[in-house]
Amino acid sequence: MEQRLTRDSAVFPPRPEKIIQFGEGNFLRAFIDWQFDLLNEHTDFNAGITIVRPIDAGHPKLDQQGGLYTALIRGINEVGESISQPRVISSVNRELLAYGEFDQVMAIAQNPELEWVVSNTTEAGISFNENDQLTDYPPTSFPAKVTKFLHHRFVHFNGSEDKGLIFLPCELIDYNGEKLQEFVIKYAQQWQLSEAFIAWVNTANTFCSTLVDRIVTGFPKDEINQLDIELGYHDDFLVAAEHFYLFVIQGPSWLNEKLRLEQCPLNIKIVSDIKPYKERKVGILNGAHTAMVPVAYLAGLDTVSESVNDPQIAEFLECLLDDEIIPVLNMDKQELDEFKVSVISRFKNPFIKHYLTSIALNSLTKFKTRLLPQLISYVQQNGSAPKHLCFSLAALYCFYLGKRNDEDIPLSDNQDLLDKFSVWRKKSDNHASNIEGFLSMAEHWGVDLTRLANVQSLVTESFSNIKTLGVKEALSQL
Repeated sequence: MEQRLTRDSAVFPPRPEKIIQFGEGNFLRAFIDWQFDLLNEHTDFNAGITIVRPIDAGHPKLDQQGGLYTALIRGINEVGESISQPRVISSVNRELLAYGEFDQVMAIAQNPELEWVVSNTTEAGISFNENDQLTDYPPTSFPAKVTKFLHHRFVHFNGSEDKGLIFLPCELIDYNGEKLQEFVIKYAQQWQLSEAFIAWVNTANTFCSTLVDRIVTGFPKDEINQLDIELGYHDDFLVAAEHFYLFVIQGPSWLNEKLRLEQCPLNIKIVSDIKPYKERKVGILNGAHTAMVPVAYLAGLDTVSESVNDPQIAEFLECLLDDEIIPVLNMDKQELDEFKVSVISRFKNPFIKHYLTSIALNSLTKFKTRLLPQLISYVQQNGSAPKHLCFSLAALYCFYLGKRNDEDIPLSDNQDLLDKFSVWRKKSDNHASNIEGFLSMAEHWGVDLTRLANVQSLVTESFSNIKTLGVKEALSQL
């Protein structure tokens, strides 16, 4: 394919530079830049993005295509239809390198039209490096770069209150906006910047915490030749993502108007506390993955889509979510039910081949963080243990014994936990005692699970059924 995607300014004119974005990766381009592009098309949002690449990864800049790229959105839509929707994203004006072009990055601080700061610098990006200095060009850490940038803006505009910025960090850590603000203040204090600047950071700027949700698979290299033909051009920066997306922003209600959400109702929620939404995502989406993996894998299935299209696994998952997880989550039930439906639909996405063994990494730790809170809450509310969660826990124990029929199961977790299973594997004639040891690992679970109602008896019974009848028949016993 000889024709390449290039920017025709008459068709895609650059927009006013209102957004600076730290991070050039696939996720931001298929998530937030895609949303800004929709706002530009359907409202008077009219915002252009300058991307700053925090670390020079050596690949070409988006500038070689004039900032244009294609977001290919594929999956199952709200009415159950399989869709594939390419969209040329024109919200990005240019890309700068933090290392090599930092003078141009700092010049953006002087732009009176700048309003937003977006970032995704990985979970480790929002960190504090005590060796960073104000004179570094640039400093190492992302919060140090932000502090230097804000200080330059503060000085240039003489501390004007209307020149503060709105921060939308997308790093996957709890309360990412609050953590970023905390480190900016810490740098300001360490660098002995003025109290007036620190006050301006706190009052003129808005640091929002966020929760982001979209599966982005990136550049579809295995399909690119066929896609070139379908699109009629070649795009070196094409990025593929699922249809579903959710952007939850903890911030003031005026952000609804600022983002023109009444004019273009995107799946963006402005909330006062992000915690329930995180619990919903962890409990329903991540929890469903973790609960399903050992059950489906031991039943002979290999991918998420195969699993949710299997009638028995699908029924197990529905019962687990409807009867044991959703009832103990502290959110509006209708919202939880709608989210559950969207999750099951996402699991069925024919364009995503998600292997169960990939999700299975560190499953013992994942069960503790994603499902154990729901199990404990269920026991507290009902006085008895949840049978589907206990079945999943029994399957998890069986999974960690390391065999699917004659096939070795690849296991990856904390070595101390794997060592325990090595011992239990050798004592295979005494599973009841082994399971008691498994459930009583208070150093791992944070609680002795044998003390919770009838957890031990249900897990032991479920394990016995799995071993003697097989997973499929054991599921029918539920």
